[in-house]
Amino acid sequence: MIRSAAILLLSLLLILGACQKQADKTEIPQVVVDSVASADGVMIHYKSYGENDRAVVFVHGWSCDGSYWVRQVEAFKDEYQVVTIDLAGHGNSGADREEWTMGRFGDDVAAVVNSLGLKEVILVGHSMGGAVCIEASRRLPQKVIATVGADTYQDLSRAGRTEESDAFIAPFRQDFVGTTRGFVRGMFGPDADTLLVEQVVEDMSQADSTIGLACFEGFAAYDFSGAMSDMRKPVRAINADMWPTDVEGNQRVAESFEVDIIEGIGHFVQLEAPEEFNVRLRRVLHEFWPPEPS
Repeated sequence: MIRSAAILLLSLLLILGACQKQADKTEIPQVVVDSVASADGVMIHYKSYGENDRAVVFVHGWSCDGSYWVRQVEAFKDEYQVVTIDLAGHGNSGADREEWTMGRFGDDVAAVVNSLGLKEVILVGHSMGGAVCIEASRRLPQKVIATVGADTYQDLSRAGRTEESDAFIAPFRQDFVGTTRGFVRGMFGPDADTLLVEQVVEDMSQADSTIGLACFEGFAAYDFSGAMSDMRKPVRAINADMWPTDVEGNQRVAESFEVDIIEGIGHFVQLEAPEEFNVRLRRVLHEFWPPEPS
Protein backbone atom coordinates (compact mmCIF):
# COMPACT_ATOMS: atom_id res chain seq x y z
CA MET A 1 0.00 0.00 0.00
CA ILE A 2 2.76 2.43 1.00
CA ARG A 3 4.82 1.38 -2.02
CA SER A 4 1.85 1.98 -4.37
CA ALA A 5 1.26 5.41 -2.87
CA ALA A 6 4.93 6.31 -3.29
CA ILE A 7 4.89 5.25 -6.94
CA LEU A 8 1.70 7.28 -7.53
CA LEU A 9 3.25 10.35 -5.87
CA LEU A 10 6.44 10.00 -7.93
CA SER A 11 4.39 9.70 -11.12
CA LEU A 12 2.41 12.83 -10.27
CA LEU A 13 5.61 14.76 -9.59
CA LEU A 14 7.06 13.68 -12.96
CA ILE A 15 3.86 14.71 -14.76
CA LEU A 16 3.76 18.08 -12.99
CA GLY A 17 7.42 18.66 -13.81
CA ALA A 18 6.84 17.92 -17.48
CA CYS A 19 3.81 20.22 -17.54
CA GLN A 20 5.82 23.00 -15.92
CA LYS A 21 8.60 22.61 -18.48
CA GLN A 22 6.05 22.76 -21.29
CA ALA A 23 4.43 25.87 -19.74
CA ASP A 24 7.81 27.54 -19.43
CA LYS A 25 8.52 26.76 -23.07
CA THR A 26 5.23 28.20 -24.35
CA GLU A 27 4.73 31.17 -22.02
CA ILE A 28 8.21 32.70 -22.10
CA PRO A 29 9.36 33.63 -25.61
CA GLN A 30 12.99 33.01 -26.44
CA VAL A 31 15.03 36.19 -26.03
CA VAL A 32 18.27 36.64 -27.94
CA VAL A 33 20.61 39.41 -26.81
CA ASP A 34 23.52 39.83 -29.17
CA SER A 35 25.57 42.18 -31.35
CA VAL A 36 26.49 42.15 -35.02
CA ALA A 37 28.96 44.19 -37.07
CA SER A 38 27.46 46.89 -39.26
CA ALA A 39 28.83 47.60 -42.75
CA ASP A 40 31.60 49.79 -41.31
CA GLY A 41 32.50 47.33 -38.54
CA VAL A 42 30.72 49.07 -35.65
CA MET A 43 29.07 46.53 -33.34
CA ILE A 44 25.29 46.90 -33.16
CA HIS A 45 23.48 45.63 -30.08
CA TYR A 46 20.00 44.15 -30.42
CA LYS A 47 17.36 42.05 -28.68
CA SER A 48 15.11 39.58 -30.44
CA TYR A 49 12.00 38.03 -28.89
CA GLY A 50 10.56 34.77 -30.17
CA GLU A 51 10.79 33.19 -33.61
CA ASN A 52 8.34 33.92 -36.41
CA ASP A 53 8.36 34.32 -40.18
CA ARG A 54 6.84 37.76 -39.55
CA ALA A 55 9.09 40.19 -37.71
CA VAL A 56 8.50 43.71 -36.41
CA VAL A 57 11.75 45.65 -36.05
CA PHE A 58 11.62 48.76 -33.85
CA VAL A 59 14.08 51.60 -34.49
CA HIS A 60 14.49 54.35 -31.90
CA GLY A 61 15.03 58.07 -32.45
CA TRP A 62 17.77 60.58 -31.72
CA SER A 63 19.64 60.05 -28.42
CA CYS A 64 17.34 57.18 -27.41
CA ASP A 65 17.81 53.39 -27.52
CA GLY A 66 15.90 50.15 -27.91
CA SER A 67 14.40 50.37 -24.41
CA TYR A 68 12.05 53.13 -25.61
CA TRP A 69 9.93 50.37 -27.17
CA VAL A 70 9.38 48.34 -23.99
CA ARG A 71 5.58 48.68 -24.09
CA GLN A 72 5.50 47.57 -27.71
CA VAL A 73 7.69 44.54 -27.03
CA GLU A 74 5.23 43.33 -24.40
CA ALA A 75 2.25 43.96 -26.70
CA PHE A 76 3.54 42.24 -29.84
CA LYS A 77 6.09 39.58 -28.89
CA ASP A 78 3.50 36.78 -28.71
CA GLU A 79 2.16 37.48 -32.20
CA TYR A 80 5.36 38.32 -34.09
CA GLN A 81 9.09 38.07 -33.75
CA VAL A 82 9.98 41.42 -32.21
CA VAL A 83 13.40 43.03 -32.53
CA THR A 84 14.74 46.18 -30.87
CA ILE A 85 18.00 47.77 -31.94
CA ASP A 86 20.49 50.21 -30.43
CA LEU A 87 21.78 52.23 -33.37
CA ALA A 88 25.50 53.00 -33.43
CA GLY A 89 26.46 55.55 -30.77
CA HIS A 90 23.32 54.77 -28.77
CA GLY A 91 22.60 52.36 -25.92
CA ASN A 92 24.98 49.42 -25.85
CA SER A 93 26.18 49.67 -29.43
CA GLY A 94 29.63 50.74 -30.54
CA ALA A 95 30.45 54.38 -31.21
CA ASP A 96 33.59 54.19 -33.36
CA ARG A 97 32.06 55.76 -36.45
CA GLU A 98 33.06 58.72 -38.59
CA GLU A 99 29.91 59.27 -40.67
CA TRP A 100 26.72 59.71 -38.67
CA THR A 101 24.32 59.58 -41.60
CA MET A 102 20.89 58.02 -42.00
CA GLY A 103 22.45 55.68 -44.55
CA ARG A 104 24.95 54.37 -42.01
CA PHE A 105 22.13 53.82 -39.51
CA GLY A 106 20.22 52.01 -42.26
CA ASP A 107 23.24 49.70 -42.52
CA ASP A 108 22.89 49.00 -38.78
CA VAL A 109 19.30 47.83 -39.18
CA ALA A 110 20.10 45.78 -42.28
CA ALA A 111 22.96 44.05 -40.47
CA VAL A 112 20.65 42.94 -37.65
CA VAL A 113 17.87 41.80 -40.00
CA ASN A 114 20.30 39.77 -42.10
CA SER A 115 22.07 38.33 -39.07
CA LEU A 116 18.78 37.03 -37.67
CA GLY A 117 17.74 35.66 -41.05
CA LEU A 118 14.38 37.45 -40.92
CA LYS A 119 12.08 36.70 -43.86
CA GLU A 120 9.23 39.23 -43.75
CA VAL A 121 9.82 42.50 -41.92
CA ILE A 122 7.84 45.60 -41.03
CA LEU A 123 10.05 48.43 -39.80
CA VAL A 124 8.74 50.85 -37.17
CA GLY A 125 10.78 53.98 -36.57
CA HIS A 126 10.31 56.82 -34.09
CA SER A 127 11.38 60.36 -35.04
CA MET A 128 14.84 60.17 -36.65
CA GLY A 129 14.30 56.40 -36.74
CA GLY A 130 11.74 56.98 -39.50
CA ALA A 131 14.47 58.13 -41.87
CA VAL A 132 16.62 55.19 -40.75
CA CYS A 133 13.79 52.82 -41.65
CA ILE A 134 13.57 54.28 -45.15
CA GLU A 135 17.27 53.67 -45.64
CA ALA A 136 16.98 50.15 -44.23
CA SER A 137 14.06 49.46 -46.58
CA ARG A 138 16.19 50.51 -49.54
CA ARG A 139 18.86 48.03 -48.42
CA LEU A 140 16.41 45.18 -47.79
CA PRO A 141 13.95 45.26 -50.72
CA GLN A 142 13.31 41.52 -50.58
CA LYS A 143 12.58 41.44 -46.86
CA VAL A 144 10.82 44.68 -45.87
CA ILE A 145 7.16 44.81 -46.81
CA ALA A 146 6.24 48.16 -45.18
CA THR A 147 7.66 51.03 -43.16
CA VAL A 148 5.77 52.67 -40.27
CA GLY A 149 6.73 56.01 -38.73
CA ALA A 150 5.98 56.94 -35.12
CA ASP A 151 5.52 60.73 -35.04
CA THR A 152 7.68 61.28 -38.07
CA TYR A 153 7.19 61.67 -41.84
CA GLN A 154 5.47 65.02 -41.33
CA ASP A 155 7.15 66.23 -44.54
CA LEU A 156 8.47 63.59 -46.92
CA SER A 157 9.11 66.23 -49.60
CA ARG A 158 11.96 67.77 -47.59
CA ALA A 159 15.06 67.71 -49.75
CA GLY A 160 17.88 68.29 -47.28
CA ARG A 161 19.53 70.83 -45.04
CA THR A 162 18.09 74.35 -44.83
CA GLU A 163 18.91 77.64 -43.10
CA GLU A 164 16.07 76.86 -40.70
CA SER A 165 17.62 73.54 -39.69
CA ASP A 166 21.03 75.17 -39.22
CA ALA A 167 19.48 77.78 -36.92
CA PHE A 168 17.76 75.02 -34.97
CA ILE A 169 21.02 73.12 -34.38
CA ALA A 170 23.10 76.18 -33.38
CA PRO A 171 21.99 76.34 -29.69
CA PHE A 172 22.90 72.68 -29.20
CA ARG A 173 26.48 73.50 -30.16
CA GLN A 174 26.67 76.19 -27.50
CA ASP A 175 24.99 74.26 -24.64
CA PHE A 176 24.15 70.71 -25.55
CA VAL A 177 22.82 69.53 -22.17
CA GLY A 178 20.73 72.60 -21.37
CA THR A 179 19.31 72.93 -24.88
CA THR A 180 18.51 69.22 -25.04
CA ARG A 181 16.64 69.39 -21.72
CA GLY A 182 14.45 72.23 -22.92
CA PHE A 183 13.97 70.68 -26.34
CA VAL A 184 12.87 67.30 -24.98
CA ARG A 185 10.48 68.79 -22.40
CA GLY A 186 8.85 70.79 -25.18
CA MET A 187 8.13 67.66 -27.18
CA PHE A 188 5.75 66.19 -24.59
CA GLY A 189 2.04 66.87 -24.48
CA PRO A 190 0.55 69.03 -21.70
CA ASP A 191 -0.92 66.03 -19.89
CA ALA A 192 2.18 63.81 -20.07
CA ASP A 193 3.23 62.03 -16.89
CA THR A 194 5.77 64.23 -15.10
CA LEU A 195 7.93 61.31 -14.03
CA LEU A 196 8.08 59.99 -17.59
CA VAL A 197 9.02 63.42 -18.91
CA GLU A 198 11.87 63.86 -16.45
CA GLN A 199 13.18 60.33 -17.06
CA VAL A 200 13.37 60.94 -20.79
CA VAL A 201 14.82 64.43 -20.35
CA GLU A 202 17.56 63.11 -18.08
CA ASP A 203 18.34 60.17 -20.35
CA MET A 204 18.54 62.07 -23.62
CA SER A 205 20.47 65.03 -22.20
CA GLN A 206 23.26 62.66 -21.10
CA ALA A 207 23.99 61.58 -24.66
CA ASP A 208 27.48 62.10 -26.05
CA SER A 209 27.32 65.67 -27.38
CA THR A 210 29.69 65.01 -30.29
CA ILE A 211 27.58 62.11 -31.52
CA GLY A 212 24.34 63.91 -30.76
CA LEU A 213 25.32 66.93 -32.84
CA ALA A 214 26.60 64.78 -35.69
CA CYS A 215 23.33 62.82 -35.75
CA PHE A 216 21.30 66.03 -35.78
CA GLU A 217 23.32 67.28 -38.72
CA GLY A 218 22.94 63.96 -40.52
CA PHE A 219 19.19 64.00 -40.02
CA ALA A 220 18.91 67.66 -41.08
CA ALA A 221 20.80 66.87 -44.28
CA TYR A 222 18.67 63.84 -45.14
CA ASP A 223 16.97 64.05 -48.53
CA PHE A 224 13.56 62.49 -47.89
CA SER A 225 12.30 63.38 -51.35
CA GLY A 226 15.23 61.76 -53.13
CA ALA A 227 15.08 58.66 -50.92
CA MET A 228 11.38 58.18 -51.60
CA SER A 229 11.95 58.29 -55.36
CA ASP A 230 13.30 54.74 -55.36
CA MET A 231 11.59 53.36 -52.23
CA ARG A 232 8.68 51.26 -53.45
CA LYS A 233 7.41 49.98 -50.11
CA PRO A 234 4.16 51.20 -48.49
CA VAL A 235 4.64 53.99 -45.94
CA ARG A 236 2.40 54.54 -42.94
CA ALA A 237 2.63 56.89 -39.96
CA ILE A 238 1.10 57.09 -36.49
CA ASN A 239 1.58 60.71 -35.49
CA ALA A 240 0.65 63.11 -32.74
CA ASP A 241 -1.18 66.33 -33.54
CA MET A 242 1.59 68.49 -32.05
CA TRP A 243 3.03 69.16 -35.51
CA PRO A 244 1.00 69.07 -38.74
CA THR A 245 1.50 66.24 -41.21
CA ASP A 246 1.45 67.31 -44.86
CA VAL A 247 -0.60 64.42 -46.20
CA GLU A 248 -1.07 65.77 -49.72
CA GLY A 249 2.58 66.76 -50.06
CA ASN A 250 3.69 63.38 -48.77
CA GLN A 251 1.47 61.53 -51.21
CA ARG A 252 3.05 63.40 -54.10
CA VAL A 253 6.39 61.74 -53.30
CA ALA A 254 5.00 58.56 -51.71
CA GLU A 255 1.63 57.65 -53.19
CA SER A 256 1.07 54.93 -50.60
CA PHE A 257 1.43 57.28 -47.61
CA GLU A 258 -1.31 57.17 -44.97
CA VAL A 259 -1.34 58.65 -41.47
CA ASP A 260 -3.30 57.99 -38.29
CA ILE A 261 -3.34 60.92 -35.85
CA ILE A 262 -3.49 60.54 -32.06
CA GLU A 263 -4.79 63.77 -30.57
CA GLY A 264 -3.67 65.49 -27.37
CA ILE A 265 -0.23 63.93 -26.95
CA GLY A 266 3.33 64.85 -27.83
CA HIS A 267 6.21 63.48 -29.84
CA PHE A 268 6.87 60.29 -27.82
CA VAL A 269 3.66 58.63 -28.93
CA GLN A 270 4.74 55.10 -27.98
CA LEU A 271 5.51 56.23 -24.42
CA GLU A 272 2.80 58.79 -23.72
CA ALA A 273 -0.13 56.73 -25.03
CA PRO A 274 1.21 53.17 -25.42
CA GLU A 275 -2.17 51.42 -25.42
CA GLU A 276 -3.60 53.75 -28.06
CA PHE A 277 -0.43 53.58 -30.12
CA ASN A 278 -0.39 49.77 -29.94
CA VAL A 279 -4.01 49.52 -31.09
CA ARG A 280 -3.22 51.63 -34.13
CA LEU A 281 0.03 49.85 -34.86
CA ARG A 282 -1.70 46.48 -34.66
CA ARG A 283 -4.23 47.78 -37.18
CA VAL A 284 -1.38 48.61 -39.57
CA LEU A 285 0.31 45.25 -39.03
CA HIS A 286 -2.94 43.42 -39.72
CA GLU A 287 -3.31 45.40 -42.94
CA PHE A 288 -0.22 43.66 -44.29
CA TRP A 289 -0.44 40.47 -42.25
CA PRO A 290 -4.15 39.65 -41.88
CA PRO A 291 -4.72 37.48 -38.80
CA GLU A 292 -6.01 33.99 -39.34
CA PRO A 293 -9.74 33.56 -38.59
CA SER A 294 -10.25 32.20 -35.10
